[in-house]
Amino acid sequence: MSTLPRLLLASIVSLAALPAMMTTACADDAAAAHPVAAAKFPPVVFVHGNGDTAALWMTQFWRFESNGYPEDHLFAVDIPHPSARADDNVEEANRSSTKEAAEAVAAEVDEALKATGAEKVVLVANSRGCQTARNYVKNFGGAAKVERMVLGGCVHHGVFVVPGALQGSEFNGAAPFLKGLAQAPEVPAGIPVTVIRSDKFDLYSQPEGKYVGMAGKSTGITYESQELKGADNRVIPGADHRETAYSKLAFEIIYQAITGEKAGTHAIVAEENPVISGKITGYENGAATNLPVPGAKLAIYATDPKTGERFGPPVYEKTVGADGVWGDFHARPTQTYEFDIKADGYPETRIFRGLLPRSFRYMDLRLQPAPAQGNFIFVKRPRGYFGPDDQATANGLVLPGIDPNDPVPHVASANVPVAGDKPESITAVFNGETIVGRYDPALKDTATYIEFTD
Repeated sequence: MSTLPRLLLASIVSLAALPAMMTTACADDAAAAHPVAAAKFPPVVFVHGNGDTAALWMTQFWRFESNGYPEDHLFAVDIPHPSARADDNVEEANRSSTKEAAEAVAAEVDEALKATGAEKVVLVANSRGCQTARNYVKNFGGAAKVERMVLGGCVHHGVFVVPGALQGSEFNGAAPFLKGLAQAPEVPAGIPVTVIRSDKFDLYSQPEGKYVGMAGKSTGITYESQELKGADNRVIPGADHRETAYSKLAFEIIYQAITGEKAGTHAIVAEENPVISGKITGYENGAATNLPVPGAKLAIYATDPKTGERFGPPVYEKTVGADGVWGDFHARPTQTYEFDIKADGYPETRIFRGLLPRSFRYMDLRLQPAPAQGNFIFVKRPRGYFGPDDQATANGLVLPGIDPNDPVPHVASANVPVAGDKPESITAVFNGETIVGRYDPALKDTATYIEFTD
């Protein structure tokens, strides 16, 4: 096969598009009170996937901290241009090469080592982040600075294997980049590696190419292609591509791999006064960026959890500067919020979210181009995909795009049509989490989102 459909190329370039809570806070106080105990925890650097952001690691940070892991030993990379180039050897606006992605990891590792005084870090990665972490260790000096890797939902041997085509793609198992990483030993000497994969529900590890623009054709890979020889290869039955890294079950594997102990809980322990921050980022050249949008205006409203309506004026407002940082926002851990963002070149963006029980410094708010025409509220799941086995509804109806006959979860965002010409409350439910958003058809040039936590 010397050529492939253009649809395949577009699919690979946008791989990421390919996303008992409230108890008494005590874990952080315990860690602070016992600095010697806290010092035994190595710094952890989390690496996101293609097109993604450090914000996706929020719930895993919270789970680590809820088990006594010191917050100041947890770090996350925000690769400035998070999407891969179509051809790794050809410059492309707002796309990163494998070298640039590895350099971003290197910079964050150095920051973690400097901040903690540690000699080595642990790398935890998802999707494209897996090959980026391995590339950093193998080719960019990381072997001397990394003591362990935990890699979930990876494409170690390709999203597809096509000799003679797309030789510049870092997702082609027959191309130089992945072939180079696959040279023995696949696991670097002296660095234990844990791999977490799905049994057969990762849409980027499928023998048939439906999800990567090769419908009806063999991808040349198997469900087992994510495994590495010499690694501790773990399987989470039924997990989707992102659940292999961001789910509760993934957390249990990650935590034990790092600490050698089972986690006491995967519940999230609330703080009394969570402090939230992050960047407002945008979109360029058909892909998301992790670069700031200077001048963006943020207003945060406390909302009625039953209707999504605002409780009066904003509880926090900020116009961001050149760094795009919108915090620090002191949240109430039992309160739901709406984040309203206005910026030149983007539609007004309203994001309804669930509870914010703990502090987090990487909660990026991403702006996107004008949405589909018509009246829609967009229901998103950044840390996983909706599938037929999920309870995923909006006002009692199954979310659009979920095919009961397709067992592989692959819907990251559902466009829910809203009828009528008056403001309407939309109740979205996903596997036990309920978020109510408010859609107002009178607000033109506005994109409204409901974003699930898990």
